[in-house]
Parts: sequence; structure tokens; C-alpha cells
Amino acid sequence: MSGEWLSLLTLGVLLALLVTGMPLAFATGLTAVILTLSTYGPNALYLIPSRMLTLMGNYALIAVPLFVLMGCLLERAGVVERLFHALHVWSGRLRGGLAIGTLLTSTILAAMVGIIGAEIVVLGLVCLPAMLGRGYDRKLALGVICSGGSLGTLLPPSIVLIVYGLVAQVSIGELFLAAVIPGLLLAGLYIAYVIVTCHLQPEKGPLADAADLDMPLREKIGLGKALILPILLIGAVLGSLYTGVATPTETAGIGVLGALVVVVVNGKFSFPMLFDVLKQTGSTVAMLTWVFFGASALVGIYTLGGGTSFLQGTISDLPLPPLGIVVVMMLILIVLGAFIDWIGIVLLTMPIFVPIIKDLGLDPIWFGILFTMNMQISYLTPPFGPAAFYLKAVAPKDVTLGEIFRSVVPFVFLQIIGLAIVLFLPQLTQWLPAMME
Repeated sequence: MSGEWLSLLTLGVLLALLVTGMPLAFATGLTAVILTLSTYGPNALYLIPSRMLTLMGNYALIAVPLFVLMGCLLERAGVVERLFHALHVWSGRLRGGLAIGTLLTSTILAAMVGIIGAEIVVLGLVCLPAMLGRGYDRKLALGVICSGGSLGTLLPPSIVLIVYGLVAQVSIGELFLAAVIPGLLLAGLYIAYVIVTCHLQPEKGPLADAADLDMPLREKIGLGKALILPILLIGAVLGSLYTGVATPTETAGIGVLGALVVVVVNGKFSFPMLFDVLKQTGSTVAMLTWVFFGASALVGIYTLGGGTSFLQGTISDLPLPPLGIVVVMMLILIVLGAFIDWIGIVLLTMPIFVPIIKDLGLDPIWFGILFTMNMQISYLTPPFGPAAFYLKAVAPKDVTLGEIFRSVVPFVFLQIIGLAIVLFLPQLTQWLPAMME
């Protein structure tokens, strides 16, 4: 079967299965079975479990469940409430200070957790009622929660970066370093938007209450204790990785130990809580693993049939400069992100895109950051837009999905601006890794 027909068959079968509502993991796996039977016959079905066994033997994958466990522990640790209160008081003299405090909280939380669903749910439970209760514009509050919560896609220890590093076979440590400045750039763009919006329309972001504004300086400084544990944990996790003391997998283990310490220090530890956390972790990791299996099997069979070579040749032969080809890839990813979860996208597209990037002489670390920023956009854009669904689950009952999607429109434009900046200024992703060499 030629590469063209194989590609059409793969796309047609996969789309038909997804339209039926079949989960991505099983849709990709079943597509792999159909491709194998139609191309090589039933005697070749052993190729599918062999791909799964190869994937299971990847030691670095252990980092994924460990970082998920770390995030689930921190979700129950009571860190967010104290952190949010401190940052809100410190930024209270700014219009929109509560929204700025939310964005700062979400930035720190992203550097601790790396699980977007958990971040948005916690922010929605803690920060959204505070903003709505103080008279903040509802669309601004909803947009801040969704965009701030999605920062965990990019800021280390991001699960997206770990999976990209495994698929692209590049250093996860370098990816983490390269993501810091783009992540802070996006957070800065969000904060700048809030400041400008609330300056032009003061009613959208009123000042803090008099009690917070008049709090004695000593008490305000004392609130800084809420930052100690998060900073120590971030320093332990990322510091051990950046300095080369630990591998990504070992770093994840350090993170789990640190998260347990935070839970105990904050007085939140109990065996029922630990059981719930382990159950939540197991459920999340099981879902991720089946997606890994299905997509890995599909990519393996598609590659064996010559489909990957066909697509790589088609994209490489486009009459465009290297940067133009990257722009085309970004547009493809934006479209896919509106319909498919990031896990499926990275496993299905990166085996095709990354070799092209390397052949063009471009940096796969830089491309990985662009990909991850692109996946941030996918968290906010309909119809998939999981950030909106996470927030809807904890938002007031009168908040509709349509309202949430409308509220994130300005932040999607800011994400596109951030993506364009990193696209044309790759130095932003190369500076920190170069410093640490």
C-alpha cells in the first residue's frame, strides 16, 4: 500500500472511530489493528504488543506517575489558600490585584504541580469565589483562572515536556530549562493584560478591602511564610535536575517526598487522604498509559508501512523556508488541538515532525517549547478546550460553557502572541540551557 493510501486509510478510520465517541486510546489501538490486518495480514498482529512491550521498558516513563502523584498530593496540601491570600494582600493596592494574585499563585502552582486539571479545579475553588465576591468582572475572573491554570502545560515539571522529551529523544532537563523564560513570558503577558484592562476599566478590578490595605507591614511580611514551602519544593525538584544531581525519574521521586513533607507540615495528612490520592493517581496514569499504548502501536504500524516517510517528504518539499514549514506545523497542531488531547497529538505527530526539524537544522528543544505552548492554546479553544470543562465543574451553576469560552478569547490571543515571540526569538529558549552548561 502506498504512503498516500495508507495515510488516507489511517485518517479515515481514526476519525470514524473518534466520531463514535470511542476514547482516543482505544481508537488509536483499533486503528493500528485495522492497518495491520489490511496491510500485512493477521500473522503480523504480534507487532502491536511488541510496541507496547518496548514502551513499557522505558525507564524514564516512571517519572510520569511520580510527578502525577506529586501533583495530587499538593492539591490536598492546603498550599494554595495561604499562597493566594499572601499574594493578594501584597498586590492589593493595584486595581485587579486579586486577579494578579491569582496569576502569581497559578504560576507558582504550575512550577509545583504540572497537572492542569488539578490546578484549574483548585484555583476555581479558591480564587474564583474570592474574585466574584469582591465584584470583579466575571469574564475577567474566568479567563484568568483558565489561562493561569494552563501554565502547568509549559512550566516545569510539565508532564507534556516529559512526554515530548521521551518521544523526541531529547534531554528532559534541557526542556525544563528552556521552558522557564517562555512560561514566565506568558505569565507576564497575562498580568500586563489585567493591569491595562483594569486601568482602562476600573470597575472590572476593584481595589482590595480596607482590612487588607491597612494591614500592618509586619503582618504583611509574616504572610511570606506561605511562600517558604513552595519555594523549597520547587528548588529541591528543579535544582536537583538542573545541577545534574538526579535524573528526571529520580527528581520525580524527590518531588513526591517533598510533597509528602508539605502535606504533613500543613497538617493535612491522613491515611484516607493518602488512599484517595493514590486512587486518583492510578486512574490518571492508567488513562495516560492506554493512550501511550494505542498511539505507539498506531505510529509503529504507520511508520512500517511507509506513511511517516511519505508525510515527512510531503512537508519537507513544501516551497517554504524552514521557518515557514514550522509555521505550517504550528497551524496543524492548533487544528488538532481543538479536537484531540495533547497526549495523542504528541505521540502521533512528533515522530513525523521532529525528524523534519532536525533535517532542517533547527533545534528540537526550541521546537518542543513551541509545541508545548501550542498545546496551551488547545486547553482553551473549543470544542475540546478541557480547561473550560474543568472550571465549569466547580464554577457557580449560572456560569455556562459558552461564557467560559468567550472569557478566554483575549488570553488565547495572548498565547498566540507569546508563541510568535518564541518562534521568532529562539534565543529565549536557549539562554538558560546555555548558562547551565
